[in-house]
Amino acid sequence: MNPKHSKAAIRFRFIAAGTCLAFFAGCAQIAVVSEKRPAPLPSGSGADQVATQTIDRALVEEKKQPNVALGAFVAAARDSLRQLDRNPANAEALRNYNFAVARIFTVVRDAKLDPWTQPMQVGANGEFTLTWKRDPRPEWNLALYDLIPADELDFKGTYVKDHVTKEGIGAPLVAKRELTAQQASAFFTPPYIYYSVTATAQFEGSRCVISINDPLAAESVRVDGHSYPLAANFTASYAMLLAREKPQKLGFARLLRPQEYAATARVARLEPYNPKKTVLLVIHGLMDTPATWVPMLNELRGDKDIRRNYQFWFFSYPSGYPYPYSAAILRHELDAIEKKFPLRKPMVVVGHSMGGCITRTLITDSGTKIWIDAFGHPPAEIKMPAESKHVLEEAIIFKHRREIGRVVFMSTPHRGANLASNWIGRIGSMLVRTPTKLLTIGRTLRESLTTDPAALQLKRLPNSVDTMAPNSRFVMAINTIPITPGIPYHSIIGDRGRGDTPNSSDGVVPYWSSHLDGARSEKIVPSGHGSPLNPQAIAEVHRILELNAQSH
Repeated sequence: MNPKHSKAAIRFRFIAAGTCLAFFAGCAQIAVVSEKRPAPLPSGSGADQVATQTIDRALVEEKKQPNVALGAFVAAARDSLRQLDRNPANAEALRNYNFAVARIFTVVRDAKLDPWTQPMQVGANGEFTLTWKRDPRPEWNLALYDLIPADELDFKGTYVKDHVTKEGIGAPLVAKRELTAQQASAFFTPPYIYYSVTATAQFEGSRCVISINDPLAAESVRVDGHSYPLAANFTASYAMLLAREKPQKLGFARLLRPQEYAATARVARLEPYNPKKTVLLVIHGLMDTPATWVPMLNELRGDKDIRRNYQFWFFSYPSGYPYPYSAAILRHELDAIEKKFPLRKPMVVVGHSMGGCITRTLITDSGTKIWIDAFGHPPAEIKMPAESKHVLEEAIIFKHRREIGRVVFMSTPHRGANLASNWIGRIGSMLVRTPTKLLTIGRTLRESLTTDPAALQLKRLPNSVDTMAPNSRFVMAINTIPITPGIPYHSIIGDRGRGDTPNSSDGVVPYWSSHLDGARSEKIVPSGHGSPLNPQAIAEVHRILELNAQSH
C-alpha cells in the first residue's frame, strides 16, 4: 500500500471516530445570554401615575447619583404597594411595583453597593433605610450572591428556547455564586450556583425590607397583608449557567482525559435542599454533561405539581471511566449525601445512555457472581495488590440502593451497542487515556482474569467505550443478574422514525439492547440517541413523575 494512502486512511478513521464520539455535541448554540436595560414603563394613569413618574426620574439618575435613584425606586415600590393595598387586582400598580423592586437590584449591582451586610440610608436626604429580612439558613445570605434581575437578561438558544415564567408579584432574579472546590464538595453543589429567586419589598415605616423568596418552594407570598401569586422566571438561571459556565464543553475532554477531570465527579443539587420533596437524580451518558438535561428540567419546572413534589439533582462524572467504576463513585457520593441531606422520600433516578447503565447497578444485587465469573474464585481466594482488589470489589460487587424508589432508563444500551465494538469504537477506545490510578488494575486483570474467548480481548483495563461493547465481560455478566424485585422501572427508547421495532435503533443503541422485560412501561419515541431532548420523551418522564407522586 502507498504510505501516503495508508496515512490518509488512518487519518480518515481517526476523523470518523472523532465525529462519532462527538455525536451528542451538535453545532447549534445551546444558550446565549446578553444583559440589557429594560425599556421604560409606559405612562401611568390615575393614582399609579405618581409611581411611574418617580421611576422615570430614577432611571435618569441611576448612573450619576445611584443613592438618589435607589431612594426613588424604593419610593415607587412603596407607592405602588399602597395602591395594591387598596386594590390587589390593580395590574398597573403590580407592574410598577415589580419594576421598581427589580431596579433596586440593578442599582445595588451596578454601583457595587452592599445593603445586605449593613442597612443603608438611601434617597436624596437619606429618607429610607434599605435592608433585608435575614434568613437563618447560611445558604440564603444575600451578601454571598450576585443578584441579577431577570428582566435585564436577553437569552436564546436551542436548550432554552422555551421561557418558563410565572406571573405574580415580585422581581425574578438570578442568584449567582461561585464556590471553592472544597465548598462545592461540602455543599453538594456545582462550583457555580445559579438559583431562580424572587425579591419582594415590604415597608416598616421608612424601612424598606427586602425578602428573597424561593419560587420552587412557594407558589404564593404575603406582602403587606395580602396574598399574591409569586412571580418567577425559571429559565433565566439555566440560560446563565449554560452561557457563562459552558459545562457542555467538558464532555469530550472528560471522555478522552478522565484523570484530569476527576474532581468533576460529583452529585450536585440544582436548587436549595428541601427535605419535603422527592429527589429527581439525572445521570448523563457517554461524552455528555448535565447540560443535556436542561430542556427537560426546564419544562418540568413549568408544572407547579412537579415543583411542589420534586427537587432536581444530577450526577456528573468523566465519561472516559469504565462505567462500573463511575457507578462506584456514585455510590460513595450517595453515602455522603445521606449523612448531610437524609432523604425522607424514595429517590427517582433517570439515566440516559451510559448513565442508564450506571443506574442499572443501583437497582441490582450482584453478590460475588460477576467477580467469580471474572476470576474463578471469591475475592478472599484471589491474590492481587490490595488497592487493585479494593477498587475492583467496589466496582463489581454491589447491592441495590435502598433510597431509590423508581428508575427511568432513556436510550440505555443494557446489552451494549455494536458501535462500541466495531472499528470506529475500537479506534475511539484507543483515544481514551487510562487514568494512572487504573493502570495497575489493568495489569492485575491480565494476570488474574479467567479465559473467555467470546469476550472482548484487551491488554489493558476496559474504559467507557469498551464497557459499552456487547461482548464486554461486565455487560455480559450483569445481564445474567435480575433487577432487584420491588423497584419499578420504565424504558424510553428512541426510534428514528422507521417504525420497524423490534429491529429499530436510535442510531446508536438498537431496540434489542434498550428493551427490558418487566418494565412498568415502555415508550418508543421518534428520536435519535438524544432522547432527553425529545418532546415526547420529556412528556413521558413528566407522566412517570406524576404517577410516582400519586403513589406516595
